[in-house]
Amino acid sequence: MIRLESILTPGRSLVNVPGGSKKKALEQIANLIHRSFPDLEMQAVFEALIAREKLGSTGFGNGIAIPHCRLKGCVSPISALMHLDAPIDFDAIDGAPVDLLFVLLVPEAATDAHLELLRQIASMLDRKEVRERLRNAASNEALYQVVLDEQNGQ
Repeated sequence: MIRLESILTPGRSLVNVPGGSKKKALEQIANLIHRSFPDLEMQAVFEALIAREKLGSTGFGNGIAIPHCRLKGCVSPISALMHLDAPIDFDAIDGAPVDLLFVLLVPEAATDAHLELLRQIASMLDRKEVRERLRNAASNEALYQVVLDEQNGQ
């Protein structure tokens, strides 16, 4: 089983990110991924995330979105976590604006890994105390540490 701390880094865990709109947030995610993985073109990441959103919003409820997609050129799962400075409309299933985005990109053929990672993320974010700890994280490192603590059962 792939663990979230193996695909997320403190450098891809950001607090106080200006949101603005769903499109702007997805652009920022694509830029962040491209900076960490220069072989993955920013525009390709952005377009893959937008295409996935057109199938149905990844707004999970409780102020959370889990933007995810299969991505050509992606060789192993990649994750990013962003806490926006102000909630944005994300067409979430509960209608609530979103301020936490947990991103997952997987290789095109990663069916089982993709589903298992989505399950891990959704299960973790379904707990109110985890969402509160993520929202209260004062730094990128503290945001990342919440995920580590959850993965290690602390």
